[in-house]
Amino acid sequence: MKRMSIAEALREGIAEEMARDEAVFCIGEDISVPGGWGGAFTVTLGLEKLFPDRMIDTPIAEAGFFGVSVGAAVMGMRPIADVQYGDFLLCAMDQIHSNASMLRYMSGGTVKVPMVMRAPVGATGRGAQHARSTERFFVGTPGIKVVAVSTAYDAKGMLKAAVRDDNPVMIFEHKLLYGSKGARAESGAVDATSEIPEGDYTVPLDKAAVRREGSDVTIIGWLLMAHLAASAAESLAAEGVEADVIDARSLSPFDYDTIGASVRKTGRVVIVEEGPKTGGVSAELAAGIAERFSDSLKAPVVRVASPDVPVPFAPVLENAYRPDPPRIIAAVHGLMR
Repeated sequence: MKRMSIAEALREGIAEEMARDEAVFCIGEDISVPGGWGGAFTVTLGLEKLFPDRMIDTPIAEAGFFGVSVGAAVMGMRPIADVQYGDFLLCAMDQIHSNASMLRYMSGGTVKVPMVMRAPVGATGRGAQHARSTERFFVGTPGIKVVAVSTAYDAKGMLKAAVRDDNPVMIFEHKLLYGSKGARAESGAVDATSEIPEGDYTVPLDKAAVRREGSDVTIIGWLLMAHLAASAAESLAAEGVEADVIDARSLSPFDYDTIGASVRKTGRVVIVEEGPKTGGVSAELAAGIAERFSDSLKAPVVRVASPDVPVPFAPVLENAYRPDPPRIIAAVHGLMR
């Protein structure tokens, strides 16, 4: 076992999959520039030395290199497409939504699109156009699997599972969880390191993870919010309120088996999302819980999310914008009355 950050775990997972299968290649902006950072957050640092012919730098043209990735996947390759910020996925929306997600269905299963899409998300002092939580735009896109990694163990295992999957898989990663160093170190970063086994392993793309067990309330989060939910749960425990903390991890499909088992135990649910409240992932998840487990609920599902405004640039406003443990605790208090 060895302790690794998310950036290191992703890098090792990519390297192992490229060594295992010559059809795997990486494509994106600044991912293999000699002397560069290895992408925006160091994930591909040094991989150009190991795989000089399979690390492809592109112009700033997301629609172009996502189109290349879709075509390569259809022809039997397994591309890993890397955007510098999750906001820029929207520049390639037609390639993702109209091609990658639909070709297998439209061909009656004869065409496969084994394509991985990696995207950093979250507010980190970069202003509105580099801070959105864009997972909301893809959870409702049939044909794409969507995962959000919150620990280094999951990051490596889900990356490897995604590369081996015959469907398009979108992997969301939070900038404050990477654990990048040097010029790419993030102010306010949260420790998401894990013990990583030496051997090969994968993590299922359709399973949530129970991070803490309790009997009074279920708190569901993903990415940075999974860590803040766990922090809130520790404070609640000091008050005598024991929370089940679920890292949703799989956003499409949701793991309603794991979620349902918790809801039936606690009867109360708080969902924490970094993105805006209206039309978000938490709205769909809340509806799904209400439809499936209404008989177990002792109170309506509560959502803690950001307001329906662009992410502010000023640090003090950004901190006020994003959910935090006190807001999560306040939501639980409201449910426990």
